[in-house]
Amino acid sequence: MDILVSFFTDYGYLAVLFVLIICGFGVPIPEDITLVSGGIIAGMYPEQVNVHIMLVVSMFGVLFGDSTMYWLGRIYGARILRVRFIRKFLTVQRLRMVRDKFDQYGNRVLFVARFLPGLRAPIYMVSGITRRVSYTRFVLLDFFAAIISVPIWVYLGYYGAHKRDWLMEQIKTGQTGIYILIGALALFISWKVYKAKKARHQAKKH
Repeated sequence: MDILVSFFTDYGYLAVLFVLIICGFGVPIPEDITLVSGGIIAGMYPEQVNVHIMLVVSMFGVLFGDSTMYWLGRIYGARILRVRFIRKFLTVQRLRMVRDKFDQYGNRVLFVARFLPGLRAPIYMVSGITRRVSYTRFVLLDFFAAIISVPIWVYLGYYGAHKRDWLMEQIKTGQTGIYILIGALALFISWKVYKAKKARHQAKKH
């Protein structure tokens, strides 16, 4: 995190925007730490960096990176798997797994994907490859998920800029909370899918 804070201090909003976009491309830089680091420099240098502008920049960077993955999949389709860089995070096995998740849970997978760092980029790309969701719906689902997580991390960094030990504890707590939320959401979705299948099965009997 210290490296990101130093980089963002030197180059400001553009540096945050750049890192968030490449995070969307699947580059292994934690998005939550990037967002917290953007908030930290707003807290350390409020006369130079406005935290609310930082939030807007962060939202744009997140949505732009995610949208790029979607459009790469939509434009090139399965041919994108021939690109060596893409094959590193989107293997044929992972492609099939993500497709199965779409078949099982529908477009709700896109909302949950925002909180799944390892699967986020593959899921967004597969949504474009399969063309099973329009870009308008994609960006709306992504926005509603991002508006939950992005402000939390940015403002957490802002308020904890001068309390690093406290900040690190809150980051760990926040990450744990997100995983608990994902688990609860996954259980709820599974229950809803089960109820829908059961209702269809009963309707066929009648």
